[in-house]
Formats: sequence, structure tokens, C-alpha cells
Amino acid sequence: MRLRIATFNVENLASRHAYGPRERPETAPALSLFDFPERGTRDNVEASVAVAIEDDKRELTALAIAETRADIIALQEVDNLSVLHAFFANYVHRLANIRYGHFKLVNGNDPRGIDVAFAARKSLLDEGAVSVRSHHEASFADLACYDAALKELDIEPHHRVFNRDCLEVHLDLGEAELTLYLCHFKAVTASGHSAGREGTLALRQAEASAVRRLIETRFREGWRGANWIVLGDLNDFRARILAGGKIEPTGPASFDVLVQDFAADALEALPQAERWTSFYRRVADDGATAREEHVQLDYILLSPALAEANPSPAVEVVRRGLPYRVPLDPAAEDRSMPYLATRADRYPRVGWDRPSASDHCPVVVEIEVPSRRA
Repeated sequence: MRLRIATFNVENLASRHAYGPRERPETAPALSLFDFPERGTRDNVEASVAVAIEDDKRELTALAIAETRADIIALQEVDNLSVLHAFFANYVHRLANIRYGHFKLVNGNDPRGIDVAFAARKSLLDEGAVSVRSHHEASFADLACYDAALKELDIEPHHRVFNRDCLEVHLDLGEAELTLYLCHFKAVTASGHSAGREGTLALRQAEASAVRRLIETRFREGWRGANWIVLGDLNDFRARILAGGKIEPTGPASFDVLVQDFAADALEALPQAERWTSFYRRVADDGATAREEHVQLDYILLSPALAEANPSPAVEVVRRGLPYRVPLDPAAEDRSMPYLATRADRYPRVGWDRPSASDHCPVVVEIEVPSRRA
């Protein structure tokens, strides 16, 4: 059975115009220009701004999903099942040739309420052919991934290991079966008294070890021969692509346990300079210099059985939803605004910085899923 499988961090697909006491990051620039003597006035204006911004953004998000032509798609940063249904009904299905259904989402651990979610082509599966198991309550002790590095972060063995969830989705495809592990690992942000990529490394390492443990526990000695995929935003990378196209290895990644004699990264079918799904531009503390880097944060990791059946998988990274400030060719020498803003390689209504489909790119792989063994 041939399938197109995608993953996409849709960046805050939320039904709320504020996250707790603070506004959504997209509304802050406009709100910063005005004084609001009364809190109620500010709240009303913020909600209006959020709705206007969201409509532009979500049409672009839907275009990116439509371009994947995916049979199955894993999504990250989705608020709840209701907003997922509304988004597909009122945006994706107005643009895409595929009609999706079988929507799944379980509320996880993220304090903002952003979760991982699942959708599949409605005609792909019979009703009841999708079974879901959430692991958001699993602890470090439960999945045997507690270590000294976590203890230094004041984390206890009974704490929950997944910062969002690892949503296990089993599909009965009739002639074949497939199990997906939908992930969104800890972001590279402040965590207690540690911050940045190195400061949060231990948390992502534990999540990766926990995912591997789940797979080995489910399939036992048959894990190599089973059809399973780990996919999602793993929030780490093994190399940076710098301005000019130079590739800089970054040493061990937090998810190495998932790719060392375990699963195969489908994006390795692409040249190394094309394996990127997110872009950063960091200005130095003195404000005089900036560093650009393209990195891969989003992954589709194939089981050994799937990798063997697909030695050269067809892989696409959909980048037309990124803002114009992002150079789509890391090797291009010209980084000027006139050059980047006139490339005509984006969807209609994409802006210089916003609106955009997301700060991530969808990744899609087309593979053959081996039939059930007799």
C-alpha cells in the first residue's frame, strides 16, 4: 500500500485570543502602538486583532497542508479537537482536493494547551480502524529514562516525561497496518535555572528514550519487522546550514537514540543542504552582526522494515508558506530585501515577516507500507 505521510507544526492553532495573562505573540506588535486606559477595552481590541490575523494565517496554513497531498498528517500545536475540526472544515477543505476525517487529539501536558493531533484521508480508513493511546501521564520512572542530568534540573522520577505527549495511533489499513508515534519534544527555551539548547538537552533526550522504550515494549523482539513511524517536531538538529550554504555539524542530538541502530530519517534521502524545516536569524548582543541558520526540527523516522521497503523514499519539504524574509536557498549570496521580496515563490498573501503558514515547514514522505505477514 502506497501512502503519503506528513508532519507539520502549524504554530499555535488556538481557539483563544490570549494564553492566560498575556496576549498571543502575533497580536503584540499592533497592541504595542496603542494606549488602553481600561483593561476591558484592550481585551476587546486584542480579540479583534487576533481574529483578523488568524484568518490570513490559517488560509496559508491550509495551503501548505493542501500542497502536501498527504493521506495521513500529524500536526503539532493544536489547541483542541473543536478548533481542529473547524480549521479543516472552513480552511483546508475549501482548498484541498482531499477530504480528511478520523481526527484525533488528547489533551497533553503543555501549559499553553497546545497538543499533537492526527488526521487522515476520510476514504483511507473504515470507521473504527483508528485506535489511539496517549502517554502524556507516563513518568520518567515508568519509562526508565531518569538520569543524573534530570536530577540536576530538579526533576523527580515521578514527574511526567513528555512535555506535550507521545500520541500512539494504530491504523488498520486492511491489507496492512501501521503504528504512528506523534511527538512534539521540549522546546529550546528557559527551563528552571537552565536555558537554551544545551540547558534543555536532557529533557529531549529523555523524551527520545521514552519513545524508543514505548516502541520496544509494544513490538518486543519484533520491533525491527513492524511498520511504525516516529514523526513530529523533535526541536533539535544534527547540523546547521549557514549563510552561503556551509554545513556545520552540531555534535550529538537529543534524539540520537532514535536514529542509531533504530529508525531511519526519511529526509536523509535529500541532499544535506536541503534538509531544513526552520530558519533562525539571531542578532548579536552588540546589535551589529547577525547569524543565520537553517535547521531540521521536523522528522519522519521510519522503522527498519519501512526503511528496507523504501530505500529511496520520495520526500518533500513544503516551504512556500514561509515569510519572505526566509531565504529558501541557504547558498544564495544575495540576502537583500529587494532580492528576497521579489522571488514570487510564496503563496498569495504571504508577508515579509507575517502572515505566514507557520514558522515550520511541512514534511511529507511517500512510502510503500508492506502488507501484513501471513
